[in-house]
Order: sequence, then structure tokens, then C-alpha cells
Amino acid sequence: MAPTESTILSNYLTIAAKLPAIITLEQFTAFFPRSQQSNPQIRSLYRHLQHQRNATVDAVTENIAAEEKHGKALRRETARSRREAAEHEADPELQIENALFGDDSGHSSRHTLQSVLSVMESAVADLEAEIRQLEAEEAALIHSVQRAVGGLSDLRYGRLSNAHLPEEVIQGLKGLQEQCHAKK
Repeated sequence: MAPTESTILSNYLTIAAKLPAIITLEQFTAFFPRSQQSNPQIRSLYRHLQHQRNATVDAVTENIAAEEKHGKALRRETARSRREAAEHEADPELQIENALFGDDSGHSSRHTLQSVLSVMESAVADLEAEIRQLEAEEAALIHSVQRAVGGLSDLRYGRLSNAHLPEEVIQGLKGLQEQCHAKK
């Protein structure tokens, strides 16, 4: 069975998002000067960051669940709307008969074989143009989905499109370290 949207979102946004999966306490401690690495406040800071990260992951998990419920409600509403539209839709055979032979209200617009053929040829041309347009949209959507899937597989296997991300994280942590020293 294909994975659901919520399964995909949970796998990519929550499973590997816990702080110990990103950086261990030992790695975090290594960012501080050697003279401060045994400071118990580093462990406290790490635990605080871990708590904040867990709260964020919990919020993401709740949002995924809420969106899943919202999606189910939208699907039910769409199905209901389609059923109602199908119930109120006019009979296509009756519409064709009225167009060809006129309705019973006294308006008689009889078509000849040539006029029906020209109308049908025009309709065929319109349908073929619409099919070409839909095929182009389909190709664009497939390309977009393939790019998104490729991006997600990069995350799963640790290949990031932004090769400078690790350095940016280290710089951010150094900035945090400098702010910690400045507050002392």
C-alpha cells in the first residue's frame, strides 16, 4: 500500500528531528571552549534546547494530525458536492435531443446533417485542444512531483542540496556560544 500523506510528513519532519539525532551532547559540548566544557550549564542548555526541539516536533505532529482530519473533511465535502451535482445535472441525452429536434416549448430549431457535422467537428477540435492542454499540465505536474520526490530522497539519505548547511549550523552555534559568553 502506498504511504499516506501523513506518513510521509511524519517520516520526513518528525522522526529525525529530535535533537539527539541532529547533535549529541558530546558534539554540542565540543563547540564550547575547553575550559567551559565541564560546566554543568552546558548540559542544562542542551536539555533546554532538547525540550524546545521536542515541543516543536510535538507541534508539527499535532499539525500533521489536524491537517489529516481537515483533508478527510474536505474529501467528504467534495464527495457530497459531487453527488449533489450529479443529482441536479440535466440528462445529456435530453439536451442532445433538444438541440437536434428542438424542445417541446414550440421553438423548433431543426438541424440538417451538414449543420450537425460541422458542430460535431468543431466540438472534436475543441476536445482535442483541451486534451493537449491537459497533457501539457500533466507533464508539468509529473515533473514537479519528481523534483519534490528527488528533494525528499536527498533528505532521507543525507545528501543536502545546500552543501553549506553544516557550516551555517556551526556558525549559528558559535553565535549562540558568543551570546552565552557575553551574558556572563
